[in-house]
Amino acid sequence: MGRDLLTELLDRNAEHVASLDVDAFRGQRDGQRPPVVSVCCSDSRVSQGGMWAVDRPGFLFTAGNIGNRVSARVDGERVLAGSVAYPLAYTGTDALAVVGHTGCGAVGAALSAVRTGEFPEEPGVRADVEELVPIVEAGLDALDGGGGAGAEEGRSEEAADVRNRLVEYNVHEQVAIARGTETAAAADVYGFVYDFHGAYGGPDGAAYLVNVDGERDPDALRERVGPEHADRVATLL
Repeated sequence: MGRDLLTELLDRNAEHVASLDVDAFRGQRDGQRPPVVSVCCSDSRVSQGGMWAVDRPGFLFTAGNIGNRVSARVDGERVLAGSVAYPLAYTGTDALAVVGHTGCGAVGAALSAVRTGEFPEEPGVRADVEELVPIVEAGLDALDGGGGAGAEEGRSEEAADVRNRLVEYNVHEQVAIARGTETAAAADVYGFVYDFHGAYGGPDGAAYLVNVDGERDPDALRERVGPEHADRVATLL
């Protein structure tokens, strides 16, 4: 079984090599200047390059972790994670895209921890989920305050609905964390939710814009992107 999987990986790499133009890495071999760094939740169903139709090297600097978190702790201080800070500080990258996704297991695990006190046993996973718990707690308070999570108890879709709204809430929080750092201060920071559950009412694979530099009002965001992409602006909050 392992050998078959190894062969598949090599076969897939051969397809990748065949898909590249002969000059695909021209101008890229000695350095990079990607215009965008994307922080996406680590999930096999969510392709960072695929969602933006990236077909050439050098456009997208990718960072991923469970919960699409932008920060890390260094000597007790919260700082921008190295995989996010590096392109912004050293490669001339101008924009940061924070991408959550519907049905996020990390947000679901944090929600379960808040409600039951139970965490994943794997230490590394537990540590990542613990980072999301304060955000989920604040998100639940915000939803309850607006007649949200508490008002929907008893509905069969309540768990998925609340989790997806917490996914969006987490994106807003990660955007705010990034914008609060000196490293990302000069960059544009975008917040998206990648939807493959129909939560935002559109097709699977659509990325919905929910935040631009802290602006969350859908009308303002639609004005920003124009009529061509107005249907990709939405909110669950």
